[in-house]
Amino acid sequence: MLELSGTGDDGTTGLLGGGRVSKDDPRIEAFGTIDEASSALGLARALTSHARVISICEELQRGLYAVGAELGTNPQAPRAFVVTGDTQIGRLEQLIADLESEVTMPEGFILPGATAASGAIDLARAIARRAERRCVSLENAGGLDNPAVRRWLNRLSLLLFVLARYEENLAGRPAPPAKRSTARRSS
Repeated sequence: MLELSGTGDDGTTGLLGGGRVSKDDPRIEAFGTIDEASSALGLARALTSHARVISICEELQRGLYAVGAELGTNPQAPRAFVVTGDTQIGRLEQLIADLESEVTMPEGFILPGATAASGAIDLARAIARRAERRCVSLENAGGLDNPAVRRWLNRLSLLLFVLARYEENLAGRPAPPAKRSTARRSS
């Protein structure tokens, strides 16, 4: 899929396993959004000083890479990778349970960004939610071969919410609640 020759200048991109599709194809939108989520996690990894957060971010980036490869493969091509399934979803659920046991979760909505790293993790969470929506669109169009990808992305966004709160807890800086301002606007 890496196109250094300019073959994408015509508005198409190559799929793993052969074939080309438009760059605005729902499949490309889905795995492009996954790439964005991975980049946000890379930023979080660079910003945190906590080894466990670094390790989890890297593990999640590798998972996103695998899901992106799955989405970016021509549906008619043979699969040369592990297909997303219950094992991968279970791993995310285990990480969620482990982290939730170590941090008190907020009772309401919060304002992301108590730390630079937690802000980047929350950005990755929002992007993962968009990737999930793109996969729902792809599924509704009959193009999502594996619904476990959508479920994996759903668990990923929950894990990222918990991971951001964990990062803030380690830094001693909890996210502020998202209360409405009581100040009146002047007319």
